Amino acid sequence: MPLPRTWRADLIAGAVVAVLLIPQSLAYAMLAGLPPQVGLYASLLPLLAYAALGSSPVLGLGPVAVLALMIAQALGGLPAGVTPTEGALVLAAEVGLLLGAAALLRLDSLSSLLSVPALRGFESGATLMIAASQVPVLLGSRAAGFTLPELLLSATQGGWGLASALWGVAAVAALLAARRLRTRLLARLAPLVLLVGAMALSAFTPAAGGVAQVGALPSLALPLGLPRLEAALWLQLLPAAALVALMGFVSSLAVSESLAQRRGEKLLPAAEMRGLAAANLVASVSGGMPVAGSFSRSILLHEAGSQSRLSLVFVAVFMLLAMLLLAEPLAHLPKPVLAATIVVAVLGGFSLRHYEEAWRYARAEGLLMAAVTAAVLLWSIGAALALGVVGSIALLIQRTARPHVARIGRVPGTQHYRNVERYAVECRPEVVGLRIDESLVFTNARGLSDVVLAHVREQRASIGAPQRVLLLMAPVNHIDVSGLTALQELHAALQVEGLRLEFSEVKGPVLDRLKAVGWLERYDVSLYLSHHEGIQAGEHELRPSQADRDAPGQL
Repeated sequence: MPLPRTWRADLIAGAVVAVLLIPQSLAYAMLAGLPPQVGLYASLLPLLAYAALGSSPVLGLGPVAVLALMIAQALGGLPAGVTPTEGALVLAAEVGLLLGAAALLRLDSLSSLLSVPALRGFESGATLMIAASQVPVLLGSRAAGFTLPELLLSATQGGWGLASALWGVAAVAALLAARRLRTRLLARLAPLVLLVGAMALSAFTPAAGGVAQVGALPSLALPLGLPRLEAALWLQLLPAAALVALMGFVSSLAVSESLAQRRGEKLLPAAEMRGLAAANLVASVSGGMPVAGSFSRSILLHEAGSQSRLSLVFVAVFMLLAMLLLAEPLAHLPKPVLAATIVVAVLGGFSLRHYEEAWRYARAEGLLMAAVTAAVLLWSIGAALALGVVGSIALLIQRTARPHVARIGRVPGTQHYRNVERYAVECRPEVVGLRIDESLVFTNARGLSDVVLAHVREQRASIGAPQRVLLLMAPVNHIDVSGLTALQELHAALQVEGLRLEFSEVKGPVLDRLKAVGWLERYDVSLYLSHHEGIQAGEHELRPSQADRDAPGQL
């Protein structure tokens, strides 16, 4: 099969990310309490599995910090005789199986509960937190943490190194200058050129002036085989695996969706779930650990110009070559330069514009975006994602808790009907024309009668006593059982008021459901093909020749 036309861009992106992925894989494996080479194994074959089944061209798959902490906690109480490496393989297998089962059951639709403001808030918060976490490395400090409070508390217990700061600041300046290059290819190659130059300079500088370096890589001996198949061990790790699977999928999807929106691309959540499932299953049989999408590596793939998932294949190939051929030079890579590359890359995508737009358009959603960002910075990524889901659901319920029902009248000289509060329209005193602007479901159905009766009283006080209420149902896409019950209650309430209930422009799927239970016939509700026809039906008292308009219209 020939390579796609984008292979050159994918090759460059793969080379850049591969150099950065090696030290990150080592660090996250050690953070999880595992041998460093486990992180390298998790960054080889799992990438190929995701590339085959996933959908995002820029999801930087591999070990990630958040999952590393969860893995460390899960492996803390392993039975005697079970090593952390063996436990990690079982955990990866369970994560893959759970995600695979969820994909078969099409549970990827749950990802829609995370709204765009929540996604953007997560993206911005993660961008700032990743940059903040790299500042101590850039300045030669031992401070560390995954939230700002942890980072600041740790920073008070250690100083910083002048030599490291010089390396880091110089690297940041060089990368910012490279962004102004007119040739886009040179701008994308700048991080790789910088890393190679830094390795060469550091190699000829004794101890690099005390600057921390990546250090020697472990020998590569990819172990292939099944994880331990002991029921007790699998049962013990299953709850932790469920949490890791949930966190891995939601966080990966948040990353890939936020970048897909930025790139104007379409993401397939079902394919993302299948890709992550396959990647974790492959990790479990190739000496790895649970993997997910990394925000920093995904940003780097995006910034480096990745066009397809072929870039992940190149990442795996370059990582393998680097571990085999460049183990000694990579050992001289200064960590401040690595940190500078990450900081410049992630901050390049940060903008306050989304907050301003959300605040102007819908303040509640702007507040949710800011709250998710704050949760990432001050609490945890897991809490931020949970807040995003809960906040999105809460805003949805708040918006639909009271159905929007507009009183409408005829625009003079036309057959168009518009909101009386927005247009100069004509209203007939004998009929209350109302438009229901959303589906009638359990979240809003209870308020229907109150809203309609309020409009009836308003018209009765302004232009006269009505005889019937005509509901324009065109915007209603669905009526659940709660909505049907609300319509029955509305019918009864209108009967008490001496008013007749009528419908116009009911959509086919909704009408099919009403006909299935004989609802219109049971409650003697007239049905009209158009709202104008329903309004004119009352003219039989003034124009007898139009009496035939009393008959329901056919849809």
